[in-house]
This record gives sequence, C-alpha cells and structure tokens, in this order.
Amino acid sequence: MDALRSLGRVIVAFWILSHLSLLAYSSSPQDLQILSAERRIDLSSHIVKVFLTLKVENTGGSPVSEVLLAFPPTQVDHIASLKAALTVGKKKKKSYVPLEVNPTDLPDAPNQTKYFSISLLNPLNAGETATLEVLYILTHSLEPFPAEINQAESQLVYFRDSAIILSPYYIKQQTTFIRTPSTKVESFTRVESTNRAGTEIKYGPYKDRPAYSYSPVIVHFENNKPFAVVEELVREVEISHWGNLQITEHYRLSHAGARHKGVFSRVEYQSRPSSGGISSFKHLLARLPPRVHSVFYRDEIGNISSSHLRIDYLKSDLEIEPRYPLFGGWKATFVIGYGLPLEDFLFESPDGRRYLNFTFGCPLAETVVDKLIIKVVLPEGSKDPSAVVPFSVKQHLETKYSYLDVAGRTVVVLEKENVVPEHNSPFQVYYSFNPIFMLAEPLMLVSTFFFVFMASIAYLHIDFSICKTSS
Repeated sequence: MDALRSLGRVIVAFWILSHLSLLAYSSSPQDLQILSAERRIDLSSHIVKVFLTLKVENTGGSPVSEVLLAFPPTQVDHIASLKAALTVGKKKKKSYVPLEVNPTDLPDAPNQTKYFSISLLNPLNAGETATLEVLYILTHSLEPFPAEINQAESQLVYFRDSAIILSPYYIKQQTTFIRTPSTKVESFTRVESTNRAGTEIKYGPYKDRPAYSYSPVIVHFENNKPFAVVEELVREVEISHWGNLQITEHYRLSHAGARHKGVFSRVEYQSRPSSGGISSFKHLLARLPPRVHSVFYRDEIGNISSSHLRIDYLKSDLEIEPRYPLFGGWKATFVIGYGLPLEDFLFESPDGRRYLNFTFGCPLAETVVDKLIIKVVLPEGSKDPSAVVPFSVKQHLETKYSYLDVAGRTVVVLEKENVVPEHNSPFQVYYSFNPIFMLAEPLMLVSTFFFVFMASIAYLHIDFSICKTSS
C-alpha cells in the first residue's frame, strides 16, 4: 500500500511539473507589448484598405510564437482579406517575409472580441523585437447617409472605427491616419490629439494605452466612386484538349451606394454629366488575359455593342458599358465570354498529371463579389481531380453533359464569399487523363454520320421498291 501511495505521489508530481513546463513555453497577451503602432485607413474607394505596422517586443520570460490581432465583432464579418509579413532588414535592404494568419479564439474575450493569430517563423525570445506589416481589406463598411439621394445629389457615407487601435497588448505609442477621397468632409469625431490636413485625418499619437483601449470615431464624407458589387458571379472555365479554353461569366451586378429616388432624366444626365448623376457609373473595366479571342458581351435582350477591347502582349482590357447607367439600388445582369489558347494555361506535372493554372477572382476592377462560383469543366474521361487554392474555399464535384458526351464531364466547383481584387491569385486544378479519350468525340461523330448514312440508304431503297411496284 505504501508503495502504491509513493507511486501516486510521483505521478502527481510529474503531472504538475509537466504542466508547469508547458505553461512556461506557452505565450499569453501579457508576454508581449507593442512599442509602436501605425495604422493607415484608405477610404478612397468603397473597398476599405487598412495598413498596420506593429513593432512588438517580448517582455516575458519565455519565447513567443504568435502575435494576436483583435477586431470588434461588428467588423470581422466584413474582413475579406488579411495578410501579414515580417520585416527583415532596414531601409533600402528591407524585405518582407509572408506569415501565416488564421482565426483563433481566446477564452473570456471582452465584448465578444474576435482574434486572428499571426504565426512567426521563429519564436521571439525574451527581450527581442520584431516589426510586422499587416494589410486587411474591409467590404460593405461604408454606410450611405442619407440612404436615398436624387439624381443631382452627391453621395455621402459614414465610416466607423476607433481612434485607438484595438489590441490585447499594452501599446506604448500609436497613431491612426484616415484618408478620404476628397477634402469634402461633412464631419468627423474630434477626440484628444485630432488633426486634419487636406484629405487626411490624424488621430494621435497616443502613449501608454492599456490593452483593449477603444475610442469610437465616425467620419462623414463624400464618396462618389462606383460602389460596384457583384451579388453573384458564376464563372465557367471549360477545357478542350483540342487547343482551346472557353470562359463564360454570368454577372448579377448592383450599385450598393445610396439608393436613387425620384425620376431619372436622361437629358440631364447627358447634358450635365458632372452633376446630373455623379454617384452613378456606366463603365466597367474587365482585365482579361492576353491573347483572348472570340470575345462577346450580351444581356437578356441580346448582344451589346458598346464595348471596347484593347489587346497587347501582357493583358487585354475590355471596357464594357451596360445598356443604362447604374444608380444606387439599380441592378444589371449580363454575360461575358471569350476564348484563350490552351497552351498558355494547361501544363503537365512531373508525375504525369495535367493541371490548369488560372486566375481566381473577378476580372472587373475595383469590384466586390458577394458570392463567386468557379466551375472548371474537365474533358470527358478525366479522373482524380483536385484543386489547389491559396486561401480557403468550398469545393465539390459536379457532372456536366455536353454534345456527344457519354459518361459526362467532371466539373470542379470552387465557391467563395466576399471576394475582392486581392483574391486575384493563381490556382491550379490537377487531373489525370488518358489520351485515348481524345478519340471519343471523333469516333462518335463518325458513328453518327455512319448511322445517318445507312438510315438514308435504307430509306431510299424502300422508296425505290415502292416506285417499282407501282409501275
């Protein structure tokens, strides 16, 4: 019995020591402090870009392997993209090393604060410092006020944030800069250390702020940039091993700014373009790959000829114009299609598989896509498809039947919400394919013509027999 008690004491002591050692190497918000923080908020478009520079120091006694970013719960749902990099070197020799960023949870988070964790390449030892560059993109963060305007009025919007950076760490010094599209600012919150010069509002510098400090501010300003939002984009990429890549894009576009009220006057719109509908837009720019061909642009009525295509060896710019200008709350649906040389996008991997290397995202410039669906249609007979995308997306497989198909074509479907131009990154779709399947369609055509020919001969033979009997 005494031996069992001694063994139990040893096990308990070992358990306590092991957990103490784990606690010694785990990091907590108290292990870090921010020596300096500078945040620059760009409101020049309806897509809000925030650039954040943090210089962090490990003030604890154990290495730290992650840095936490805190966001209010009302802002997290509007984050479309968040990237972080470690700054290496100084001045002209400065370089940036990308870091992994993932959402995370902390127990007992105050006011339902949401967090993202930046994983450092090497743990930050006690007393060491590191400089991080963070970029995050916010969508649907500008609130039109007034919510409705007539054709001659400018568009005013609200932006809400904090003069003090929300952080789980103690901050020794911090500054926030907010840049507006123009000098036409109706009002902005004035707190301690507030200055405005031209299109820039400066909050700070603030010193020695405890963790989770917050100072709400509102900026009410003019923004007549196109609030182009694609509510849904279905983009189909069809691979043909006979040398062509066919792209078909179905758009459901809307103007997400202040809703239009009153009657629309086309005479006023055309005679006074600078004031009669300044917040509307009638042109969109689609940046397509080089060497496009067979480009078309149509809506439910038919083909739209008011478009211009400029092609060079680096890119192709398609400027499209809907049938009518878009005011706040107005919508338009249309289709864009074009072909591309297959050799520019289809390659063979070292293991013998084929893969498509194409660009994710929406080709329309400065556009938010609420829901993007990309369908990659593989040739009939393709097997073992897999997609590699540089960010998280929903994936599933479908089957599509086209002309002369027997078993149908495998379709790799990728879905993502809240897509911005920063998502225009290459992605790959891998699959296995036996070249013998390339003969399937020609054989099907030959068989079809053969049966049609035989049926015609049989019909003519029967017809001749009847004529002979009648005579």
